[in-house]
Amino acid sequence: MIPGPVKVPQRVLRAMAKPMISHRSADFEKIYEDCRSRLKDLFDTENEVVVLSGSGTAGMEAAVGGIIGEGEKVVTVTNGKFGERFTELGDRYGSIVPLDFPWGTPFDLARIEAALEDGAKAITMVHNETSVGIVNPAREVGKLARKYDAVFIVDGISSVGGNEFLTDEWGIDIAITGSQKCLAVPPGLAMVAVSKRAMDLLEEGKGGYYTDLKAHLKKASKNQTPYTPAVSLFFALQEALKMAAEEGFPERRARMAALAGGVRAAASALDIQLFPQVNEHTTYSNTVTAMKMPSGISDSQLRGGMRKRGVVVSGGQEGLKGKIFRIGTMGACTEADVLRTIQTLELVLEKEGVISSLGAGVEAASKAIEA
Repeated sequence: MIPGPVKVPQRVLRAMAKPMISHRSADFEKIYEDCRSRLKDLFDTENEVVVLSGSGTAGMEAAVGGIIGEGEKVVTVTNGKFGERFTELGDRYGSIVPLDFPWGTPFDLARIEAALEDGAKAITMVHNETSVGIVNPAREVGKLARKYDAVFIVDGISSVGGNEFLTDEWGIDIAITGSQKCLAVPPGLAMVAVSKRAMDLLEEGKGGYYTDLKAHLKKASKNQTPYTPAVSLFFALQEALKMAAEEGFPERRARMAALAGGVRAAASALDIQLFPQVNEHTTYSNTVTAMKMPSGISDSQLRGGMRKRGVVVSGGQEGLKGKIFRIGTMGACTEADVLRTIQTLELVLEKEGVISSLGAGVEAASKAIEA
């Protein structure tokens, strides 16, 4: 029950067991063409989509490295661990203008606009900040990016397929997601949607070599990759996209929203505080819920106790280690998974004397999910 890598359905695992094929064969081209077509629906875009062999970070590097060069400014907006990754990437390729907000707090849009007024080639942000369970305002930041003619690069790695994500409507020039999150594929693929505007700004050989976004786009026009891809993962991706289409992309997002609502309802019933602060521009995540560690119990007692009972949840990162814990509700997660997780959490809290009776969390979660 962590926010990625998530459990992988048997259908997807079986797809990976297919005999190997040449990545230069017509068979592979058909698979890649099918994946790219389905991914457009996932991203809600008419833009070109490419698939890189590498985790979501490879997609982030392809985006930043392909757009930003030496001396070119990139505004990086951060309120969690993965926003900081954009800052680190931007610093390697160009000149960063970092806008750091306390982890789990909303962006100050006025500060973002002020930074863009000074001129920047691009602006980066994380839509669903996995480290703190907050959904950031891509729509509003996208409007500012267009106003100041900045390329808008968005990490949707733990968001695309789970939260509302409107690539074209929000004016996102480069959107990135990863295989191991809402699609429930093993780690190792990054999917990147690229607008015509961003494509025109890409330069051959700019940025990384393996992550050269222009090279990937050029080959994708023939449903090929520039270098040897992780073929078995493409088998898995195609099967996972078929499963998502069978469920329906809106229905999948609704399922994850209901499950996350169940986790939040359970937290309220157990007097556990949610960690992120939300305002009119931000929301709680459908794909991961971050909660403060209850008083009277340590991280090792809570997560360790749950692990002993067969349920794995995530802790906090960096300065939040020991202070929060996180429950993922993405991919193939079910109501039964959530209820077992909450039941296990209650058992641990009762054992450690944090709560005096069992059942309130499970009951609240069940009612919220059914509603």
